Amino acid sequence: MAYPEFTFDPEADAAYVAFREIGRGAAARNVPVEDAAGQVGVVLDYSADGELLGVEILGAARSLDPALLDRYRS
Repeated sequence: MAYPEFTFDPEADAAYVAFREIGRGAAARNVPVEDAAGQVGVVLDYSADGELLGVEILGAARSLDPALLDRYRS
């Protein structure tokens, strides 16, 4: 599998960009990032040693190109 890997879950309306293979429990720390309105739009996943593992994009349908999301529906 090639990284970064992009996936989209339309049911959850969330996209994920993984920078490497992430096993269950690999993300030791999740850092929510708020937009100007105070809404969490992105969550950064870090390993215990501080490596950025992936980025979750919440509300992906309203913030990403629909053609991109159609291409990566899981």
